[in-house]
Amino acid sequence: NACIESFHSLIKREWLNQYKIQNYEDAYKLIFEYIETFYNTVRIHSHCNYESPNQYEKSYVKSN
Repeated sequence: NACIESFHSLIKREWLNQYKIQNYEDAYKLIFEYIETFYNTVRIHSHCNYESPNQYEKSYVKSN
């Protein structure tokens, strides 16, 4: 539960608070956009040695 609560806090602070959400479809699109175009690709993660997942993958491929 702590992990998902932390994620919910991040998505609200970094993304959703910037928009006026009108309905479920708007919320769904914004959340999908955050996860697929930012959180899983660009955002720095501590478990990736403080690199974005894309950077971490490039570093991993280069080192192997």
